[in-house]
Amino acid sequence: MKKTASILIAGACLALLANLAQADQLADIKARGTFVCGTLGTAEPFSFSNAQTREVEGYDVDFCKALAKSLGVKLELKLISVAARIPELQQGRVDAVIANLGWSAERAEQIAFSNQYFASEQKVAARKDSGFTSLKDLAGKRVSAVKGSSSEMLVRKMIPGATTITFQDPPNAFLAMQQGKAEGFAVSELNLVKFRQQSESTVPIVMLEPSLMLEPWGIGMRKEETAFVKQVNSTLESMEKSGEAQQIFNKWLGTGTSYKMQRGFKIEPIKG
Repeated sequence: MKKTASILIAGACLALLANLAQADQLADIKARGTFVCGTLGTAEPFSFSNAQTREVEGYDVDFCKALAKSLGVKLELKLISVAARIPELQQGRVDAVIANLGWSAERAEQIAFSNQYFASEQKVAARKDSGFTSLKDLAGKRVSAVKGSSSEMLVRKMIPGATTITFQDPPNAFLAMQQGKAEGFAVSELNLVKFRQQSESTVPIVMLEPSLMLEPWGIGMRKEETAFVKQVNSTLESMEKSGEAQQIFNKWLGTGTSYKMQRGFKIEPIKG
């Protein structure tokens, strides 16, 4: 009986300590008075530098701002690369990552994901003069992508024998395809819309079918921060109900923008 009681007491103590640890992360952010949000700064219209104001703004940045407001603290943006998103989070240099972070089973083993706040069609483009019309045409060919991105992983998975050539940002990966250093370029459809508009008078491109996948994007957090994850999801749900999430979409991606997109998703748990 004494042994059983000791085990129960020890278990209760561990549970209490776990709860305190979970609460501490949320309390630390509030005590610090600052929410450190990791974002890219190079991915228009999600997070990019405004040429006039020189401030970083965009769809992802507005979600960073909304979370800071819900926590009652100031926002500190930390610009990170695509490949550094998970390492920066795991090493505690940022509180959360809102940076075009697509859900995958591999990533979900390393970090916690919030409910989806965006859903991205991942596609591959080629030069129009290449004659390519479908993904299968790129079998065994070179495809450029951003290093550490979902697009890079999907090319390896979906296109037999394709070789990925990686770059630090989408513009350089796109330029490689334009210059013939790669036969294809993999990125979100959203980016491709912009690149197609920019290149129409120089090197026209075509989007190949089918898509690599429809990728849900989530806010990345450390797995042990369960209280913080709950807070973030609660904020996202409130933004969906109030219409704030729709307003942010309309502002950066809607019919009044150059992207002219309709919001075909809602904030909801990611089905892994």
